[in-house]
Amino acid sequence: MGSLIEFTLFAPRNKGAALIGSFSEWKEIPMVKSEDGYFRTQVKLEDGVYQYKFRIQSKSPNFALDEWVDVIDPKATDVNEAEKSSIVRIKDGQRIIDTYVWQHDEKPLPENRELVIYEMHVADFTGDEVGLDKRGKYLGVIAKLDYLVELGVNAIELMPVNEYPGNYSWGYKVRHFFATESSYGSTEDLKRLIDECHGRGIRVFMDGIYNHTDEECPLMRIDRNYWYYEHMHYPEDPDNYWGPEFDYDNYDEKLDVKPAWKYVGDVVQFWIKEYHIDGIRFDAVRQLANFEFLGWLVKQGKNHAAPKQFYNIAEHIPDTNTVVRPDGPLDACWHESFRYFIVPYISGETFELKQLKQILDPRQQGYATATNVINYLATHDRERLLRELGDRGIFDAEAFKRAKLAAVLLMTAMGIPMLWMGEEFGEYQQKSKDVTKPQKINWSLLPGEENHNLFEYYQKLIALRKQNLALQSDNIEFFYENADDKVLAYTRWDEQNSCVVVVANFSDQNLNKYKILGFPSAEYWRDWLTNSKVEVGGEGLVTDLPSYTAKIFV
Repeated sequence: MGSLIEFTLFAPRNKGAALIGSFSEWKEIPMVKSEDGYFRTQVKLEDGVYQYKFRIQSKSPNFALDEWVDVIDPKATDVNEAEKSSIVRIKDGQRIIDTYVWQHDEKPLPENRELVIYEMHVADFTGDEVGLDKRGKYLGVIAKLDYLVELGVNAIELMPVNEYPGNYSWGYKVRHFFATESSYGSTEDLKRLIDECHGRGIRVFMDGIYNHTDEECPLMRIDRNYWYYEHMHYPEDPDNYWGPEFDYDNYDEKLDVKPAWKYVGDVVQFWIKEYHIDGIRFDAVRQLANFEFLGWLVKQGKNHAAPKQFYNIAEHIPDTNTVVRPDGPLDACWHESFRYFIVPYISGETFELKQLKQILDPRQQGYATATNVINYLATHDRERLLRELGDRGIFDAEAFKRAKLAAVLLMTAMGIPMLWMGEEFGEYQQKSKDVTKPQKINWSLLPGEENHNLFEYYQKLIALRKQNLALQSDNIEFFYENADDKVLAYTRWDEQNSCVVVVANFSDQNLNKYKILGFPSAEYWRDWLTNSKVEVGGEGLVTDLPSYTAKIFV
């Protein structure tokens, strides 16, 4: 029998369009254009899987005027890149994406304030540890979720999982915004990964690339200048041009629509509704440079996700408080200055107290709350910490010592901490210079003594951060500083009288029996690492501070 299935294509300035597909032996089925700018047609289809594409008279300058070109559906939820076609699935007379049934939607998830984020690339994270059938795939990440639970992280940030050309890429030039990367597995596999994360109390954020697209994005072939800026948005900054840029200023008066707003708004709604994501990391916000649009998009996203919390993170480099609430459009900003300044401090290259205090207390940079900044020591775009140290001639035990100092600062500074995969056990591979070249995590490092020791150190720090509300608060105070000795001490506290004190030695000297004046008073203090009680006298605390080491007192 079959059911009537509608095919639509929004292309208001194009003259003609037709549908071709495996269901018509690739013969043209005419489409009728309505006043609303949509071409439509209906086809009777039995349950099954079909390939199709649109044939349209292009309005793009890459083609002759009104030349007929074949395009993949810009809203295809599955594509066959090799065949250059869209895929549609029909079941019980309806279009479906898959038959996945969500299991853990009712599970409570951590609040933004409680987050410890883990950034990963699906293919590179799932290296040699998992079976061949799971390696480089969503299922391989599922196989390693218990490892992440053991580490203690409660959010993962996936590098782009949109379908990209070829079988390996970082994915930052999106071609198909509604389709998922098929080399990682099926749409059901991705849903299962997100669901399994939720079942373990882990939130899932995705990378949203809404500044630019791949040159072969279907919108480019349909009507380039309707969706994109005709010329480079910022010609004075060619190094940060990665492809055709969405034109968020373009307004179609006839239809009362901003085409790029409409399309990207639909993308965000789709990912929230279909894949149950918990937040978006917005790529290249400085280049996108449209706070009005971002404010609207964030509002839409939060409405679609409600009553669930939805976290909107800006990648704006250099970081700036203007991009976050209460005045900016997004919730948080990648705190690039944290990484930028911490590395020289732990390397012994510099020690400037004012600057150090500003990155540990981002309120001094104009940020309002802890959830406004995402602190990190490395990301996919930056060299790993042990690589940075090695480049400065710091290796082996000394490098791990500095990495632990950095870890304490990361987990106790005001802000939300984020790890780049492998950072927790001292992965040191150089950043890939080629975004289409795989670079698997070297899991064989983990059992090494220094590496496993660093992992356990991170584990304990993350546990402390999650259990002690002082470290999730907006409160930080520097109560002792000595520029000559390169010592800084600060306290974190919350309204429930939790209190954590950090004393950091940034010098190459072991400071024995070191006196820290003004140490906060409490009934009882213990050294967090050794779990031993410490005495604080009227003169303050006297303790041994080894070189490049931070001590935590609770």
